[in-house]
Amino acid sequence: MRERFVAVPSFGSRAEEIVGRSAVASTERLALAAEFGPLARFVASADVTDVFVNGGRDVWVDRGSGLVRAEVTALDAHETRDLAVRLVALGGRHVDEATPCVDVRLAGGVRVHVVLPPIAASGTVVSIRLPPERRLGLEDLAASGLFGGEASRVDRLMRAVGARTNLLVTGAGGSGKTTLLGALLAAAPPDERIVTIEDVAELRIDHPHVVGLQTRQANVEGAGDLSLGRLVRESLRMRPDRLVLGECRGSEVRELLAALNTGHDGGAGTLHANSLDDVPARLEALGALAGMSPTALARQAVSAIGLVLHVERAAGARRLSATGHLVLAADGRLAIRRGQW
Repeated sequence: MRERFVAVPSFGSRAEEIVGRSAVASTERLALAAEFGPLARFVASADVTDVFVNGGRDVWVDRGSGLVRAEVTALDAHETRDLAVRLVALGGRHVDEATPCVDVRLAGGVRVHVVLPPIAASGTVVSIRLPPERRLGLEDLAASGLFGGEASRVDRLMRAVGARTNLLVTGAGGSGKTTLLGALLAAAPPDERIVTIEDVAELRIDHPHVVGLQTRQANVEGAGDLSLGRLVRESLRMRPDRLVLGECRGSEVRELLAALNTGHDGGAGTLHANSLDDVPARLEALGALAGMSPTALARQAVSAIGLVLHVERAAGARRLSATGHLVLAADGRLAIRRGQW
């Protein structure tokens, strides 16, 4: 049976005009959906995880089992660019020829990434990430099969959180790193203060005391930017019980490792990596951006990170595929030892 949708004629349309067989999203998501114009019905659907607009040509949607081309009112190149500029402005940032690539967070944790031409050769590209309607805990992830159906694995992770082990969650884009990290942090004691640092706020943690910091891009004069590394340093003055870097992807690895090596136990972060065995090389590459030698990076990382969790996505399903511990190799460089899982 094919879905039935009512076209959304304008950005100001009421969300209630969006109908279909999919589960309806929260009130907050519905209120935001009208801002997406012809894409509103996807944003308002609780089972949609991603929406991609490719240069005013076609729209693709993922409902958790892989991408499919969507039937949607055509968006030409001009309309796609207008939509992109509007959404970025809604997130408090700007996108133009001087800043053609921008990432923003909207209400309810909806994340929008935009690339303008000529960087996007085929036309404006809009990538929309829609978080789960409910904040998932470890038990929810276990029920979804993330841990392979063994309750003992959840118990081990709970013990790691309780012991204030510094955690690094790794995996490819869309593999579930942020979802797993949020569930782990939700298991922290309620009397602890969690400070999160992200380029674009994406972590959604079911915990009573979470303080979020988000980077800021430079203004049109090229001034006023606040980087991840700067925010890590600022967070240390906020007395965090758990310091969390949403995604480590550059020279801020130096500040993170320094913080986790100076008494800030219970910290966490995520890292893009193809496999558990690739994690040492990825950390070395980031350390090089910060001017750290491989041996200096290795000594810092082994001391700072207590457990590495690698997640994968295959055929639409996410799973925790491996765990490991960072160790020093015979040549003094970083290596990883797989753990029992």
